[in-house]
Amino acid sequence: MALSAVRTSAPWFRDAGIYGYERALERRGLTPVAGVDEAGRGACAGPLVVAAAVLRPGKRGEVPGLADSKLLTPLARERVYTQVVRRAAAYAVVVIPAADVDRIGLHVSNVMGMRRALASLSLRPGYVLTDGFAVPGLDVPGLAVWKGDRVAACIAAASVLAKVTRDRMMVAMHDTWPAYDFARHKGYVTAEHQSALAAHGPCPEHRRSYVNVRNAEAAVDDDDDLVVDDEEWVS
Repeated sequence: MALSAVRTSAPWFRDAGIYGYERALERRGLTPVAGVDEAGRGACAGPLVVAAAVLRPGKRGEVPGLADSKLLTPLARERVYTQVVRRAAAYAVVVIPAADVDRIGLHVSNVMGMRRALASLSLRPGYVLTDGFAVPGLDVPGLAVWKGDRVAACIAAASVLAKVTRDRMMVAMHDTWPAYDFARHKGYVTAEHQSALAAHGPCPEHRRSYVNVRNAEAAVDDDDDLVVDDEEWVS
């Protein structure tokens, strides 16, 4: 079955709840079902983190409080993360550094990370659900699900794994680069982050392929040139 984007109003998923996709695929013998999602796609600093998850069948795989990671508070995400790790039949997390995102591009990095996460699972999936866009070249059937992290449990589980892993990394990164306050905004573009970029220029964890980072770096370089010119003029 080819990957294709669908809306969640498809008849065999309607009103089935967040576990409906897995249950429907299990009834058709397409197991185990893996979900894949990423965190950090929109950030201008820090890594892109991709996770894959396979939940156990039936009640054993139901995760209390499971939802799209973006809809959960940080404390709730940590609780759900613990439950996903405990209840997953298999999971894997892949970290793609900012420099690699710059080198090969965001979307290519995203797709590569999804493939690597799926390949790292201890169980070979019988079917793959991805959030939003298709992952070409998989050797198993799959489906790209519109707003998948809100409607498919295994994608939501992957979303939480990726988000919590990345947030922890950004908090740790704050100790090395405190001027940017990564612990607060996690590398996403905020007014405070932009002010720090303007004041200090980018650090090695910033993505130079992002326009705001390039502009901040160019502005700092221009200021440095002006300082040199002033010194030469004074001398």
